[in-house]
Amino acid sequence: MDKMDKMDQMVRMTGVGGTDQLEVVSCEPQLPGPGEVRIRQEAIGVNFIDIYHRTGLYPLAALPAVLGVEGAGTIDAVGEGVEHLAIGDRVAYAGAPVGAYAATRLLPQARAILLPENISSRLAAASMLRGLTAHMLLTRTFQVSAGSTILIHAAAGGLGALLVRWAKHLGATVIGTAGSAEKAQIAKTYGADHVIAGRDADIVSEVAAVTGGKGVDFAIDGIGGSMLLKTLACVRPFGTVASIGQAAGPIAPISVEELGPRRSLSLARPSIMAYLADQDTYSVASAALIAMMQAGVVAEIGGEYPLAEAARAQADLEAGRTTGSLLLIP
Repeated sequence: MDKMDKMDQMVRMTGVGGTDQLEVVSCEPQLPGPGEVRIRQEAIGVNFIDIYHRTGLYPLAALPAVLGVEGAGTIDAVGEGVEHLAIGDRVAYAGAPVGAYAATRLLPQARAILLPENISSRLAAASMLRGLTAHMLLTRTFQVSAGSTILIHAAAGGLGALLVRWAKHLGATVIGTAGSAEKAQIAKTYGADHVIAGRDADIVSEVAAVTGGKGVDFAIDGIGGSMLLKTLACVRPFGTVASIGQAAGPIAPISVEELGPRRSLSLARPSIMAYLADQDTYSVASAALIAMMQAGVVAEIGGEYPLAEAARAQADLEAGRTTGSLLLIP
């Protein structure tokens, strides 16, 4: 368990703000403490939560800090008391503790999920956080089943791809939205039944047309900004809306009258980090995700960047220039 001779690389956030707050530094691999493993990472997921941490929307406790909440690789060192994991095991993870933007990282053993041979590290790193988010949304927030009709915004994105595929696996009818005709075609390849294209599209009218005026049973909105009010208008009485992000900017306060009594809607604001903080939930959801991945419900890898170009990856994601999931490769 001696330190390795090779210097590693990590990307560290030095302050709140733009991508200029990310710096690339060299470091030595850390020794795992009791109950910890060290992972030599093969791929690291890039997510909007990383941007929210960087911009201060979701503040981190202390700076400087290494961003990132998911990745996959091989265990190359174990601490005292580690059971059921060994050097050479391939694992993936998602959720806290933050610190994925690094060639190696330490992780509590309970957070490391063993990977079967037929799931690559790249695919796992692209799928973990989004797949666990899909599990939260489609099984806990709203129980999607055959016959459900759901609306998924940004259906060509990293989370959108997995949500569409998982929902179709459950037998749902999926209506997606996409910012362009090109992205709409991509969403259709994921299995979306209908896709509303264009940032200025009248989604309320188009959803009404597709559903015969009934509205959808469940809508998932990670866009935020002014979109959430439109999303509420797309859902049938006694339906559910999940607000899971604000890629388009802050969400204005919503009065309770927007939910009911006329519409009789349920509005959820679920946190994937809170969902995964419960170890039992994390274990059950991870097992369900691995089973789904083995059934072909996986994320779409939309781009790969060297670890040192994490700032460019975040900028591309933030600007909406990407589809699918983005990876950093150490």
